[in-house]
Amino acid sequence: MTSTPEQPTAAPFSRIKIRTGAVVFCGDEVALIRRDRADSTHYTPPGGNVEHGEDLEGALARELQEELGLDVGQAEGGDLLWVIDQRVTRPGPTPPPRKLHLIYRLQITEDIRATLAEQELDELPDGSYEVGLIEWVDRRKAADLPLFPPIGPALAALPDPRAPITNAALDAVTDENYTWV
Repeated sequence: MTSTPEQPTAAPFSRIKIRTGAVVFCGDEVALIRRDRADSTHYTPPGGNVEHGEDLEGALARELQEELGLDVGQAEGGDLLWVIDQRVTRPGPTPPPRKLHLIYRLQITEDIRATLAEQELDELPDGSYEVGLIEWVDRRKAADLPLFPPIGPALAALPDPRAPITNAALDAVTDENYTWV
């Protein structure tokens, strides 16, 4: 009689995913995606996970095109603004990955902003879509928003949208300082 060995269960944070995202400025306002759920509302900068074989610039360009309809060639900047190390337990059956969020900075004009999407459709496992609304928010008010990754205080503290950053590493996000929404 032959037995099939059990597949080992991955330990929490044993896998590392990389997410590219962007703070897209138009003046002092930034594009954020608002997701309304039954028991919560939260915001996120546009972006997503880097896919297998994809480089960081390509992943960022793809995500901004998918979510905002933005061709990064129409934007200025593209410098790495912040890096956030995420190790947060989340609901669901799969062990949570460790995720590195790479947040880039771009500036666009009012003319480009007028051409961008007003909503983003995020496909769910069952083939349906969760609708995210694109909102332009004054960066100085970002600290008061339920924003993930939690870049709101750093965004609000920028002296201006083009201010140089001396330390790109923001505090890690862990179960000790964040509760999954």
